[in-house]
Formats: sequence, structure tokens, C-alpha cells
Amino acid sequence: MGTETPPEPFEDAVPRVRSLVRDAPALLVCLDFDGTLAPIVDDPAVAAPTAANEAAVASLTARPRVTTAVVSGRALADVRERIDGPAIYAGNHGLELERNGSIAVHPIASKRARCLGEICTLLELTVGTVPNCRIENKRLTGTVHLRSVPASARPIVREYTRAVVDRFGGERLDVSTGKRILEIGPAIPWGKGNAVELIESELSSEAVSIYIGDDVTDESAFDAVEPDGVGIRVGGDEPSAASVRVESPTAVSSVLEWFDSTAVDLLE
Repeated sequence: MGTETPPEPFEDAVPRVRSLVRDAPALLVCLDFDGTLAPIVDDPAVAAPTAANEAAVASLTARPRVTTAVVSGRALADVRERIDGPAIYAGNHGLELERNGSIAVHPIASKRARCLGEICTLLELTVGTVPNCRIENKRLTGTVHLRSVPASARPIVREYTRAVVDRFGGERLDVSTGKRILEIGPAIPWGKGNAVELIESELSSEAVSIYIGDDVTDESAFDAVEPDGVGIRVGGDEPSAASVRVESPTAVSSVLEWFDSTAVDLLE
């Protein structure tokens, strides 16, 4: 991982970002979904991109020298239904990748899907009984949603979830932490950053990559694009591998519109 320092506000970074894209032959714009294109909501099932973000993604996708990709922790089929337009979709933190009309699935994640499903079922019967605790089986990964769980119960849910995964997943699965969620997935060195690097490998070596995301799972992707590209963190000024930040999904639309109206003009 790169050195993490507080990212600077986008408006302060505009001259540097402009200089990065000025001579680029192509632009890759990768976007997280929840907390980036879509505001965080208590019920993940109703999350939707803002109208401004959806329009900005569609406009960028139409540019001939711009490639857009959504890189989400959601299952591929789920995020695919929530936003239309991007050229590439990566689901389950990059374990599923849809591009050029085909879908690739990480083989180890596929082999461990049955074990993960069994653990999700066990968690449904245990921590799933805690008020407002939701267990989501995404086939290749699972999420324990804590956002609406009473604060006093969250430590218990975290402790029990880790104990169940350790006991029944063994060395096959592990648990990571996000914004009031626990993510369960295959214990392999693969994440959003690897997916971004794979997407980059199929583009011009001189293409400039942008990644916008809001959570801990996005840090590997920020690290993948920095410093030759730009990582943009949605949120506060806590240290991050991203060098730039914006406040909210509403501000994301302004950044995408900037690339569409300003940076892309430099490409063409």
C-alpha cells in the first residue's frame, strides 16, 4: 500500500488533475456504487444512484476515448440492475468481472461459494435474529449489515460473526470491516484494486485512471491508480491512499461533470 495522508479537496487538486489528463490518449473512470454513485441508505435493497450521477456516467460512457467501470461490493447482477451504461462491471469486490460481453468469475471464489452459503445460513439463524441485522448472501461473498442494528448489539454481532467464520470457514474464508458492515469472502489476495489493474491492463499503457469510492474496500483501488492516476475518496479528510476527496455522492456528480466538460475536452 502507498503512503496514506489526508486527501486534498477536489477544487484544490484541479490544476494537478488537469495536467494529468491533458496529454492522455484515454481515460478510465472507475466508480464504486454505494456511498459514491448512490447515497448510503438504511435498507441497501432500495439504494439508487442520484439522477445527476446516472446522467454523468452515461455522458462519460458515450465519449469515444473514455472507459467507464463500476467496481462494487454488490453482486454483479445486483449492481448491473441499479445503474445502466458503464462499459465494464465488477461485482463482489472484483471477484466477478463483466466486459466485452462475457463474465469472468474468480475460480477460487467459485469453489468456496458453497461454504460461504452455509455460513450465511448459520448467521441468519443466529445474528440474523438481532433486531435489524441483515445477512446478505451474494454467492461469492456475504455481507452482515449493521447500519440499523442497535449500537449496543453491534459488538456482539461482530464477535459472533468472526467466531462463526473462523470455526466453519477455517482458512478458506475471512472477514473484513467496512462502514457498519462485515464482509465475508474467500481468503485470497484479491480485491477492488486487482480488478482495476486487470481492467487497466486491457487499455493503453498511457491511459490515465480515475477511481472514486468511499469505503475501506476502495483503498486498494486508490492504491492501484495513484500516483499516475487519481484516487478520489468520498467522505472526510481521514488519511487515505486517495490523494483527492469530495464530500458526498452529490459532489461526485460535479466531479464527473467536470471530467465530462473539461478534462475530456482536453482528450479530444
